Amino acid sequence: MTELDRKILTAQGYMELGLFEDARAELVALPKEAWERTDVLETWVLCQMGEQRWEEALEMSRRLCEMQPKEPSGFIHAAYCLHELGRTEEAMVHLQSGPRSLRTKSVYYYNLGCYCAKLGHVDEAKLLLEKSFEIDSGLRRLAKKDPDLAELRSQLL
Repeated sequence: MTELDRKILTAQGYMELGLFEDARAELVALPKEAWERTDVLETWVLCQMGEQRWEEALEMSRRLCEMQPKEPSGFIHAAYCLHELGRTEEAMVHLQSGPRSLRTKSVYYYNLGCYCAKLGHVDEAKLLLEKSFEIDSGLRRLAKKDPDLAELRSQLL
């Protein structure tokens, strides 16, 4: 493992612990060429999201989408940022424009379900959420607390 890899892992560890300022400090200290790595960009995005810096996270998420158009993470992050910015319809379109591999991810269906629920498309939301629960039953617990799903909560038990 290189010194660069160790520094990136340190930043990721801080990010996972919710120590976003420490994670950002590690990332900022990286050499310029490290910023061409998707793991660095994604760690930065997740820090920005953790601090609810949605515009900044969106910008970097879009860069991830450009760098790795066949990878789902950039699309998931960008759509979530759009949703948090109140641009839920745009979030749905963006998420659905992602690679086919997204359709194997429980978070794809879960997030689409949340977006549909917020837009008042209750029946579609329930179908999408059930699909997400089939892939990952643990999401059912999350749904019981998710503010986006408040109006559907009794129907998701």
